[in-house]
Amino acid sequence: MISSIGIVSGARLKSHEDVAARARLIAGGLQVLGVKQGDSVCVLMRNDIACLEATYAVMTLGAYAVPVNWHFKPEEIEYVLKDSGAKVLFGHADLLHQPRGVMPAGVTVISVPTPPEILANYKIDPDTLPRPSFALELDEWITKQPPYDGPALQQPQNMIYTSGTTGHPKGVRRNAPTPAQATNAEAMRALIYGLKPSARAILPGPFYHSAPNSFAIRAGRLGGVLVLMPRFDPEEFLRSVDREKIDTIFMVPTMLIRLLKLPESVRKSYDVSSLRHIIIAAAPCPPEVKRAMIAWWGPIIFEFYGSTESGAVTFANSTDALNKPGTVGKIAPGAELKFVGEDGREVPQGQVGEIYSRIAGNPDFTYHNKPEKRAEIDRDGFITSGDVGYIDADGYVFISDRKRDMVISGGVNIYPAEIEAVLHGVAGVNDCAVFGIPDAEFGEALMAVVELQPGVTLDIGSIRAQLKASLADYKVPKHIEIHGALPREDSGKIFKRRLRDPYWERAGRKI
Repeated sequence: MISSIGIVSGARLKSHEDVAARARLIAGGLQVLGVKQGDSVCVLMRNDIACLEATYAVMTLGAYAVPVNWHFKPEEIEYVLKDSGAKVLFGHADLLHQPRGVMPAGVTVISVPTPPEILANYKIDPDTLPRPSFALELDEWITKQPPYDGPALQQPQNMIYTSGTTGHPKGVRRNAPTPAQATNAEAMRALIYGLKPSARAILPGPFYHSAPNSFAIRAGRLGGVLVLMPRFDPEEFLRSVDREKIDTIFMVPTMLIRLLKLPESVRKSYDVSSLRHIIIAAAPCPPEVKRAMIAWWGPIIFEFYGSTESGAVTFANSTDALNKPGTVGKIAPGAELKFVGEDGREVPQGQVGEIYSRIAGNPDFTYHNKPEKRAEIDRDGFITSGDVGYIDADGYVFISDRKRDMVISGGVNIYPAEIEAVLHGVAGVNDCAVFGIPDAEFGEALMAVVELQPGVTLDIGSIRAQLKASLADYKVPKHIEIHGALPREDSGKIFKRRLRDPYWERAGRKI
């Protein structure tokens, strides 16, 4: 049965009025604890209604909600708490037991009961479910708080900690927007996310990632339905779309790939005709995956390219995807892009360069406690996330790779994304990662790690032969390995560093 309007998580439904009332109580309690405009409050929770309530409360005070990756180890959690200067930490009860020994002094910890839909989807030790002794219980604490009755202060975006390539993650702290900037930003997000009043949306990705976080916050305020998935399961996702008549979704390419792996009989058994706007981002989407999804769901697949720091700087619709396979679209309204060569000069149209971007209407940002890191990526007000690509004669942008992933073998630049795209087309390959490893003669050599589809057997010689049919010999990996399962972040992205770093550590060098 289709749910009434509100926030849905498992079998639970809360009306928007109930969520707003709880958020006012939490905001009042945070104010009593001394949280004020510009302060940080950390949220260590999986997808849950309480996660939204706490976030809305923090934003009402003009403070920064800081979602913490719940996969983090205690030392990583401790770093974010200390670096952000968090005054309060909200966390699911079972997640709070892990960092208890590293909790910084002065942080008030508020324990949130781990809900049944989370327990049904994760293996959680029952001994970790009670409230830790050092924490307050949310439901008990909230009854003693005065509801916040002050004005809603100008809201900065949440402070997201980017994963980074080396060292500790960096908190992207954006200035509170001016009224004009806030209006511009909301208009852009409406275009990109496709969210409209009374939208029926679903969140299949984790709340601690930048785009899912932004999408959920806005979807939860539009007066429609927001379904929170505890974790992504392809058939359960289709079941939810069918049951709840979902129309708007943010997804990552891995989710599309997993959906396409379902048997056709399973895919056809669910009604997806309610879908209206599917926006994908966060990782390159193979052109054949887009084509297959458009054939299945219709021309409702959109894509943007950007980063936590830049926002969405390109936008592509389904026609773009079919006419210009591999493009991430044209430059988005209000955005500007530059493509810069190794000599620091802009490269001509069609040539590969490092991508620098800016959106003049966006409030500026810095890396919290690391302004020098912001300076490193800035060039005359344009910033880069290390991606390289080009713009063609028709104004379409293509991403070649991340600059840090580029392999230089024998003095030749090789972009792994190109090789990965060909590997995705090899029958039986489920996913793959290509990267450089130390080589005594050439400096670096290409390594490909391949994950096969269940029940499929492929030999390395066959994979190499198929690559040679499509790629120049120097682009065919010197080393190929077949792994049972590739390590992944919760977003579905392959954790490439876990595959690559051991080779460089053994070699005693990084490049």
